[in-house]
Amino acid sequence: MNNGMDSMIDMYLFETNSLLEQLEKIMLEAEKAKSFTSADIDEIFRIMHTIKGSSAMMEFDSIAKVAHRFEDLFFIFRQNNTTNTFSEAMRTELFNLILKTNDFMRTEVAKIEQSEPITDNIGNFINDINTFIEKMNSEETSILEAAESKKPNDSNTVPQNRTPLQSIPNTSAPYIIRIIFDDGCGMEHLRAFIVKNAVTDAIGNSFTFYPEDVENNPESCNYLIDNGFFIFLDTETLVDPALTAIKGSPNIASFEVIPNPNVEIVQEKGAVEVTATKEPDTSSAANQSNLSKANNAPAAAAAQPAKHSIISVSLSKLDSLMAIVGEIVITESMVTSSPDLKGLKLDNFTKSTRQLRKLTDELQDIAMSMRMVPISGVFNKMNRIVRDMGQSLNKDVRLTIIGENTELDKTIVDSINDPLIHIVRNSMDHGIEETVQARIAAGKEPQGEIVLEAKHTGSDIIITIADDGVGVDTEKVLEKAKRNGILTKPESEYTKREILSLLLAPGFSTNETVTEYSGRGVGMDVVKQNIEKVGGIVSIESELGEGTCITLKIPLTLAIVDGMEISVGKSTFTMPITNIRQSFKCTHEEVILDSIGNELIERMGNYYSIVRLHRLYNIETEVTDIEDGILVWVEASDKSYCLFVDSFIGEQQVVVKPLPPYLSGFHIKTSGVAGCTILGDGNISIILDALSLHTTFMNSL
Repeated sequence: MNNGMDSMIDMYLFETNSLLEQLEKIMLEAEKAKSFTSADIDEIFRIMHTIKGSSAMMEFDSIAKVAHRFEDLFFIFRQNNTTNTFSEAMRTELFNLILKTNDFMRTEVAKIEQSEPITDNIGNFINDINTFIEKMNSEETSILEAAESKKPNDSNTVPQNRTPLQSIPNTSAPYIIRIIFDDGCGMEHLRAFIVKNAVTDAIGNSFTFYPEDVENNPESCNYLIDNGFFIFLDTETLVDPALTAIKGSPNIASFEVIPNPNVEIVQEKGAVEVTATKEPDTSSAANQSNLSKANNAPAAAAAQPAKHSIISVSLSKLDSLMAIVGEIVITESMVTSSPDLKGLKLDNFTKSTRQLRKLTDELQDIAMSMRMVPISGVFNKMNRIVRDMGQSLNKDVRLTIIGENTELDKTIVDSINDPLIHIVRNSMDHGIEETVQARIAAGKEPQGEIVLEAKHTGSDIIITIADDGVGVDTEKVLEKAKRNGILTKPESEYTKREILSLLLAPGFSTNETVTEYSGRGVGMDVVKQNIEKVGGIVSIESELGEGTCITLKIPLTLAIVDGMEISVGKSTFTMPITNIRQSFKCTHEEVILDSIGNELIERMGNYYSIVRLHRLYNIETEVTDIEDGILVWVEASDKSYCLFVDSFIGEQQVVVKPLPPYLSGFHIKTSGVAGCTILGDGNISIILDALSLHTTFMNSL
């Protein structure tokens, strides 16, 4: 496959995924409102029309055919909004049918992304749509008949005593196909328009039809019931493909090919006589009115304000751009901090470097902002999970989303998708009470609520997932932890926060059995690991009988971080500012030893271990006395300790560089090293991972 085709497929995948997400959002909102607005129907019709066209162009026929059939269904709704007259069962079936189709298309698009063949077995989907249309017709027939019986006689309607060929305008087309629809199928004008679309797909626009206003004129139903729908073809080669398309259309009772008896008359007597024999078309006024509206439509559209110009860019290109910007930041620092410039008085050079630094910072901000995307894409997926699990578990739960426009780095947004899904599933399965009666007995509203909120706090984003369910019984958690043998100290010494943190232990669950939806704690260790991979922290708060709140604290981006440069011997390290709580000097008297000889120091009523970095990494240094160096109070997740270093170099914004792949075999990332960066003088600084550094220290004891 060449690069041009790769680019087209990338664009197709991006567009189709975006449209399917939009479709699901519209559907879920309509389900909550228990009806579709006219704007919803128009938008769904447009989405299906776009997917049909782009899929057909890319020769993904199964997706195109399913989208085309759904386009026909919503065209019926578009012309005659009958969804508000549906029974509750019909409305539920419609919503499930849309979601089922949406899931099918998502699955097929995922196969295309993985370069796998898509399925050709779409008969079930087409049959489901056709079956729904038939049910819809049977439910609406009585309503339509009642409405028709109340209509006054209209002198403009076509008389019912006309024979078929007398009821159509004269035409020079030698072949006429007459189509009769099923009795009582309803909305015959829309059936005719569907047939017209099917024939167009088969042979193009090389034909005409009558009545010509079936798309916009419901009054043509009477004519179609009495006389049928007529298609005119100029050549015999078009007959067979047209008939094939007609056979595949729904609600067709019969069809026949009729030779045009007027062709010889037209050829022998000329156009004047043909025109003389043409009957007045009573629907022409309506046609002219519709054509006039159609001609005015472009002018109306032109009067609308222009949309913002937006283009889609491959994430790999943004990664490359970010890497180049990082190199520019490093090179700029190397130039301005060059040792060759020390002692020289260069006023103009200093002014120029200040301007360069300003422009470099702006370039860096713009490059980072291009990678920032709203978290709404992930949040909106939770609506579907709450909806599906609510039906499966028979729970009435609403999802409240706050701060969905908060932006995060694209890489981080992708990485938190699975953890959020797991937490929301746990809240639905084991957070919310099993029955409405249980909620009412607890003095709560019958409908449960899950609140998903995102907000900025400096260089971090805080995501909270809170439910108003049963909460966590800490006594049961402690008892289960004791049985599993994961307690590290006497039960009485555990605080409530420490007990709740046990839910994040590997394989821990408060459930005795694992159901389809894993219990709170099953897999929560994976959630913790995934969040910590992007530098985040997970914490749990809960009150028995009131609910549970899980908080994720995540950095906005991983590409560039604010760090504190520290020195140990001749080595330079970078500790992210977000992990530093405090730095201070101490005396010998402040340091105490525990039972095995580890150094501890008291800060704000608690004692923390002292981690000597030179001992941990076997670095030679002259600063070994506790009073000569500096202690840095570091916190990551639920771990907190004090790091002993020689001195501070200063705060600096650094570009995170990944470690070379060949170092992965040495397990460096599990030894307290997160990556590296290049300083302004060209030297390399190791970026420390505060959490794994504590683990390395504990393992070294």
